[in-house]
Order: sequence, then C-alpha cells, then structure tokens
Amino acid sequence: MTDQRFIIEMGMGNDLHGMDYQKAARRAIEDAIRHSTLPIFGSTGLEPGQMRVAVTVGVQDPAKLDTDALAEGLPRERATVRAVKGGQNVTNPETGETLVIATAAVEAFLPYQGDRWTSG
Repeated sequence: MTDQRFIIEMGMGNDLHGMDYQKAARRAIEDAIRHSTLPIFGSTGLEPGQMRVAVTVGVQDPAKLDTDALAEGLPRERATVRAVKGGQNVTNPETGETLVIATAAVEAFLPYQGDRWTSG
C-alpha cells in the first residue's frame, strides 16, 4: 500500500530587509512545524522513522532556494523539500526595498494503517 497523509500544516515566513529567499523559506517551514505536534507515535507504538515528510515552499524566485539545505533542517530523516513559484514580493515605493514572503506546506505521511484500526 502507499503512504497516507495524516497531517498537513501551513506556515509563512519573511525576510524584511535582505531579500533572502532562503531565510524566508526556512522561517515559513519553522512556522508550520511550530503549529503541530505528533502524539500518534507515543499513542500507537509507531516508529518516527516510518514517517515521510514532504515540504512545498512557495517564493517568487524558487531557483534561489537550496532545497537540500532546507531539508537538512527538518526534524525527520525522510524529508524532501520542493520549491515552487508562490509567496510574494512587496516593494516599498519610497525606498525600493523588497520584502520577501514565503509560504510552506509541511505534509507528513505514514504507511497505510487502515488494517490496524477497528471501529468500536
């Protein structure tokens, strides 16, 4: 059986003064992770190593992201990061400075567990 998604969290991050896409993306991923907890492992006896994490990060210039470095910062070993066009750049018309906003979706997958659960 294929993996099943059991959690998805969204986050947003920004870089206010450096136009640093990597920093904004890392902050978006951290924001999403801070919104979740995974008590399923302690409650079910599943091993955390069974979980696969897939992250999608949106920024206006995806080529500026080092997705391998972003994946290394994730708390699970089986993690991938994919960069897509998204997020937002907002330019201050008075200074010309650009604010970078990144968005992230962090998804966690486990092998199919349907045969482990019964209704009551």
